[in-house]
Amino acid sequence: MSKIAVVGASGRVGSRVVRELVTRGHQVTGIARNPDASTSAAGVVWRTADATDAGALAQAVAGHDVVISAMRFLGGPAADGLANAVRAAGVPRLVVVGGAGSLEVAPGVALVDTPDFPEAYQAEARAGLRFLEALRGVDDLDWTFLSPSAELEPGERTQRFRLGGDTLLVDAEGRSSISMEDYAIALVDEVEAPAHSRQRFTVGY
Repeated sequence: MSKIAVVGASGRVGSRVVRELVTRGHQVTGIARNPDASTSAAGVVWRTADATDAGALAQAVAGHDVVISAMRFLGGPAADGLANAVRAAGVPRLVVVGGAGSLEVAPGVALVDTPDFPEAYQAEARAGLRFLEALRGVDDLDWTFLSPSAELEPGERTQRFRLGGDTLLVDAEGRSSISMEDYAIALVDEVEAPAHSRQRFTVGY
């Protein structure tokens, strides 16, 4: 059992990660700006903190084995601010819920740069790309960045999926998707059995 802090624990992905961690017997602290408004899970300790305040966040995550960030990139902490908070708290490991826009669809071509990438998601995807690029410059923390497939929605917990590296995964029909429930499984698997230290990887069907 590990002590794990989940920043952004009340969000759609964050709440599923919390449930997966609790199911596996971990000691979980959920961190959110408004924890009273979150969907509570039995056994989760909730703390209030603004993730963009590195000092407050460091206090909230101190004493944990791993910090999981499930924050949006727009309006959330920058990579250096998050890394500074984790570093100051003395937590050795950071796992980040990433985005799909930074995944490659061809050598040197990111999904966000393709003509059909939705305009509505451009800003968030580019913020995620900048976050990943900054994180790749961090060499004194054991970090991991897990990108989902292009479609990430609530769905079934099938426990059947594939892992990849920096390239977008697509199925036989050309669809790139993963349920939030299966995404949470892949992320918690990585927390329990680290295989992508200072790397980005992806998950999809």
